[in-house]
Amino acid sequence: MTNLGPHRSWSWPIRVGVATAALALVVVLGQGVVATPSAEAQGTLTVLYSFGSSGNADGFTPQGGLLRDPAGNLYGTTYHGGARRCGFGDGCGTVFRLDTTGREAVLYRFSRVSDGLYPLAGLVRDAAGNLYGTANQGGASNWGTVFKLDTTGSVTVLHSFTGGTDGSFPGAGLIWDAAGNLYGTTSAGGASNGGTVFKLDATGTETVLYSFTGMDGKNPVAGLVRDAAGNLYGTTQLGGAFDLGTVFKLDTTGVETVLHSFHGRDGGYPYCSLVRDAAGNFYGTTNGGGASGQGTVFKVNGTGRETVLYSFTGQLDGEYLYAGLVRDPAGNLYGTTYAGGDSKVGTVFKLDTTGAETVLYSFTGGADGSSPQAGLIRDAAGNLYGTTVGGGTFGGGTVFKLSFP
Repeated sequence: MTNLGPHRSWSWPIRVGVATAALALVVVLGQGVVATPSAEAQGTLTVLYSFGSSGNADGFTPQGGLLRDPAGNLYGTTYHGGARRCGFGDGCGTVFRLDTTGREAVLYRFSRVSDGLYPLAGLVRDAAGNLYGTANQGGASNWGTVFKLDTTGSVTVLHSFTGGTDGSFPGAGLIWDAAGNLYGTTSAGGASNGGTVFKLDATGTETVLYSFTGMDGKNPVAGLVRDAAGNLYGTTQLGGAFDLGTVFKLDTTGVETVLHSFHGRDGGYPYCSLVRDAAGNFYGTTNGGGASGQGTVFKVNGTGRETVLYSFTGQLDGEYLYAGLVRDPAGNLYGTTYAGGDSKVGTVFKLDTTGAETVLYSFTGGADGSSPQAGLIRDAAGNLYGTTVGGGTFGGGTVFKLSFP
C-alpha cells in the first residue's frame, strides 16, 4: 500500500498548527531579516515583516497568500491576532497591508461577531482598491462569511453562511468574473455536507452552483480557476473513487465532471488551487501520496489525464504541500513545502520543465520563519513573495521576499 503521509483531515473549523524548530543563524538588518541560505538554496530571503509584536495586535499566524497592488504594496490576512481574543486566545484575525518600506498597517481586526473570524485565505482587489475575502467562521450563524473591506477600513458582510445548503466554513479565497460576480468554495455544508461551489453576485445574493456528495469529490478547501468560457476548475481534498481527493470541472450549466481521482501512487489529499496554462493544462500539488508518500506536483490535461511531475522524498527536497503553484513565462513552477528541507520546517522550490526540482530556500525555523502554508506570488523581476505560519522575530509568522542574483 502506498504511504500517503500524515494527512490532516481538517475537522471543521479548519486550523493547521504551527510547527516550531530550533533557532538557526540569521543576520538581522533593521526591519528585515536575511537568513544564511542552505547549500541547496539559490535565492536570498529577506523577511519583510515579522508578526506577533505588541501583544499580537499586528496579527499572528498568516495562513493565506499575498496580493500585490501596482505600487508594490502587499495585502493579506492573519488567522489570529488583532484586538479581540477568540477561542484560542490569540485574537480573531486581521487584514493587513505591508508597504514597500516594510511598514505594516492593520486595515481591519475581526471581532468575533457578525463580521467573521479566523480568515484562512488571501484576498482579491477591485479597481477601486476594495478588498474581498472569506472568514472561516463567524457571521450571523458562525459558519463563516464573505466580506468586503473598503478603502476607509469599513467591512461589509456580503454573505453569512448558515451551515445548511448554502455551505459552511469557507477556507479558500475568491475569484472574479468580468461582470463582478465572486466565486468560491466552502469546505462543508451543501446538500450532502460535502462542501459547495458558490457564486455571489454584486447584490450579495448567493447561488450554490454545486454541492459535493462523495464520489464526485468532498470537502474542497482550495479556490477556483475559471476559463474563458466560464467553466470552473478546482480540487477537493477528499472524495472521488478512492476518497483521496479529486480534480474537477464545473461547467456553466452546473454539471460537474471529475477530471481525476487520486489513488495514492499519483498523489493524495490536494489542498491546492490550480494554475492553468495557455494549452488548458492544470498544475497543482498534493499533500500526500506519490512515490514516497510525501506529496507531489502534478499536471492534469483537459481530458483528465494526470502526470506526476515530481514526487517529494521528505528529505532536503521538502514534504507535505498545502499550497498551489505559480508559473513563470518559461513554464517553470514555484511552490512551498510545509516541512522538509535542511531544518525540517519547510522550503521554497522550483520545478523546471524537465521535472528537475531545485530547493531555492530552506527555512531554519528561526527569524526567517517556518512552515509556509500558502503559495507564492511573483513580480515582473522574478522575485517571489510569501508567508510563513511560524517563526520570525516574535514567533507569529512572517512575510518574506525571495530574490535572485
